[in-house]
Amino acid sequence: MPIGLLTLEIYIPEAHSLKDKRQVLRSLKDRLRGKFNVAVAELEGQDSWQRSVVGVVSLANNAGFLEQSLRTVLEESERHLGRDLVGHELEVL
Repeated sequence: MPIGLLTLEIYIPEAHSLKDKRQVLRSLKDRLRGKFNVAVAELEGQDSWQRSVVGVVSLANNAGFLEQSLRTVLEESERHLGRDLVGHELEVL
């Protein structure tokens, strides 16, 4: 069974506290969980005000479907974050 991992590197220059950053991340995580039924968690940068790495994980019985699904998640993340999304990596294991 293939497992897909999408890693999003986020830089939020307008965040001046952890509370500001958490608002942005909570909005993103809620949107992705609700719309795509994926698991979302902050992987790195928990103590940084402006930087974060978020992981999005999904399972499927078809690797091609899984990759396309995570590409759709990436597109939604790009729309939601705009220029705050500074990098990404998509892996199907």
